[in-house]
Amino acid sequence: MSGAARFLPPLAAALLGAAGVLAFAPFGWFALGWLVPAGLFALLRRAGSGRGGAGLGFAFGCGWFGVGTSWVYVSLSVFGGLPPVLAGIATALFCAVLALFPALAGYAFARWRRGGFVADALFFAALWTLGEWLRSWLFTGFPWLVLGYSQAPPSPLAGYAPIVGVYGLSLLAALLGAAIAEVLRRWFVVPCADARTRLFCPALPLLSIGAVLAGGDLLGDLRWTAPVGAPVKVALLQGNVPQDLKWRPEKLNESLVIYDRLLREHPATLSVLPETAIPAFLGELPPPYLERLLEHALAQQGDLLFGVPVGDGERYANAAASIGVSPTQLYSKSHLVPFGEFVPPGFQWFLDLMRIPMSNFTPGPDRQAPLAIAGQQVAVNICYEDVFGSEIIRALPQATLLVNLSNTAWFGDSLAQPQHLQIAQLRALETGRPMLRATNTGMTAIVGADGRVQAALPPFTRDALVAEVSGYAGTTPFVRWGNVPAVAAALLLLLAGGRRRPE
Repeated sequence: MSGAARFLPPLAAALLGAAGVLAFAPFGWFALGWLVPAGLFALLRRAGSGRGGAGLGFAFGCGWFGVGTSWVYVSLSVFGGLPPVLAGIATALFCAVLALFPALAGYAFARWRRGGFVADALFFAALWTLGEWLRSWLFTGFPWLVLGYSQAPPSPLAGYAPIVGVYGLSLLAALLGAAIAEVLRRWFVVPCADARTRLFCPALPLLSIGAVLAGGDLLGDLRWTAPVGAPVKVALLQGNVPQDLKWRPEKLNESLVIYDRLLREHPATLSVLPETAIPAFLGELPPPYLERLLEHALAQQGDLLFGVPVGDGERYANAAASIGVSPTQLYSKSHLVPFGEFVPPGFQWFLDLMRIPMSNFTPGPDRQAPLAIAGQQVAVNICYEDVFGSEIIRALPQATLLVNLSNTAWFGDSLAQPQHLQIAQLRALETGRPMLRATNTGMTAIVGADGRVQAALPPFTRDALVAEVSGYAGTTPFVRWGNVPAVAAALLLLLAGGRRRPE
């Protein structure tokens, strides 16, 4: 291959990566979660060397993350205060670093694949899954746009989620992609010479596709958990306070008034306010306001859960506090966001360029008991924490409800909000628990234990989502084993599909 033709495969890979974002919310074309890996699988099988495979993987990753996490630019430029050029450079570098993971997988596939369809399919799916899993914890982790999230309901693969979790769904989706690529290859690229048997050439990959989809559909009818106790009336408050005004001291009273009014207009046994809904340290709030919040909760014989920083100017935590008929309790966010909530070593200069208030939080303990409020055992997680399924299950099986407090106003009207809601769908599926989301600007929602969104507020509106919600008890296989089965399966497939020795 020479000339301009050399750039066609990387260009095709980049376009595939960009198109893959359509598999995720808000588009929800989940079948693209199989077709896009099919295209990458076909391209990688034609790569002539490990270097070529790495280039294809990198190009794919640039398209995947460049489109799918474009909201990072909004955060850095619009709300972080970086000049547009610097924000663009920082976003491009961020996406390029993330693209190194598919580049590594592409290199390994092209360098050590065996060459037969079955071995190649297993090797490809294993490398895809392990690359995503590695990305979920290396350098504190960034498991956004994991392929398995695209397989939230109504995808037939969603039935596997309570067993193998989101990385298991990635493994299955990648396997489906490889099988689809092989079906198309056998039908159109190297069809059987005998036209009478042409339909039977792709029998093995077709049977594999049918078996995986049918299995997911059957498993989707299983219920691993069941409602427990009486339903509780909940009110999830969405204050829609503009991010550029929220942290101004002179606007504090405005935020307090907004949530006071929403509480009065939407009484409930369990009221939930978003992450840092009250933009001041808990100890600095006017006592009369705290007393008023307590009165709201006591009037309903219930509890109020609200996001608020706790500590002082030197050491402070991103927390959720409860007040009401139950004893006052506190949850402190343990998995912090690099650059947004803590300063990685050597990067203070970068934070100095931005205008992010309270950007050096102290993490809470890794394991914190559920909050006993409103007659439920509530596993609280704050914003970004719900992308780490293996951490969410630390509070299970004791917890009956999952509650997420978020403030995605940092990302404006972008893909971040619907993508984050889709992540919550997988957490509900994995745990067999409803997920309640109270957010500042969206998407405030109730996700059922089956992973389906039962109700949601329109983003960028000021309102409350009120509903009756039941807690759930029981243990899914994922709660018991976490990501171990999916990662172990990927490692076994890696051994089964790759060459023992490099060429």
